[in-house]
Amino acid sequence: MSATTTPAQPNQVPATAMLRSVDLTGPAGRLEALVNEGGADAPFAVLLCHPHPLGSGTMHNKVVYHAMKAMNDPQWGLGCPVLRFNFRGTGLSQGTHDGEAETGDVLAGLSWLENEYNLPVIAAGFSFGAAMMVGACCSTSNAVAQVRALAALGLPTEDQDRRYSYPSLSTCSLPKLFLSGDHDQFAPASQLTQVAAYAAKPKRLVLLPGADHFFTGHLEPMQQALAGWLKEQLP
Repeated sequence: MSATTTPAQPNQVPATAMLRSVDLTGPAGRLEALVNEGGADAPFAVLLCHPHPLGSGTMHNKVVYHAMKAMNDPQWGLGCPVLRFNFRGTGLSQGTHDGEAETGDVLAGLSWLENEYNLPVIAAGFSFGAAMMVGACCSTSNAVAQVRALAALGLPTEDQDRRYSYPSLSTCSLPKLFLSGDHDQFAPASQLTQVAAYAAKPKRLVLLPGADHFFTGHLEPMQQALAGWLKEQLP
C-alpha cells in the first residue's frame, strides 16, 4: 500500500497530567513515545498513530492530541491509557521514513501496550497514521490478539490525483469506526463511503457536517463521536 503525503496541522502542546515518556523497540530502532496514564478501571488501552511525517506530523499533532483527550480524560467517561509515538525518522525516533514499513512501528506499539497493561487494545490513527494502523491490524500476516476495535480518523483516499484503497478491510472482522469530515479534502465523502461499504462488518461511518480533514472548528464533535463509539465497544 502506498502512503499519502497528507500535510499535518501545527503541533499542539502535549498534555501534562499523568504523562510519562517511554521508548519502544521498533523494526528500525528506538521509537520515541508518550503514555497518558489511565484510570485503575480502564476498559481498554489505546494506541494512537500520528499523521504524515513529511507534512510535519508528529505525536503532538492537534487532532491526535484531542483524540487522546477523548479517550484518556475522565470527563469523557473512558479514562483509558493512551500510547502515542513518533514514527521512524520523526522527532527522536530512529530510522528513516519509508511510507509503508511504518506498519511495523504500529505493531511495536501494540506489542508494548499488550505487555504493559494486559488490557484489550483499541488501535486508532489519524490520516497517514490511520492508513498505517489499518495496514498493520487488518493484514492476515499481522494478527494482534488483543486488538478489539479500530478507529480511523481522516482515513485518506486521495492525494495529488492519486487514489488509495484498503483491500485488507474486506476481511477485517474487527469493529471499525471511520470518522471524517464531509468536507475532507483528502477523503471526499463519496470515496470514503465506498471504502466503508467495502469493509467487513461491524463498521460505522461518521461524516461530520462542515468538517475538513483536520476537523477545523469541529474538534469537539470529533471527540464526542469517538468517545461515544468507544463506549459502545465496552466489554
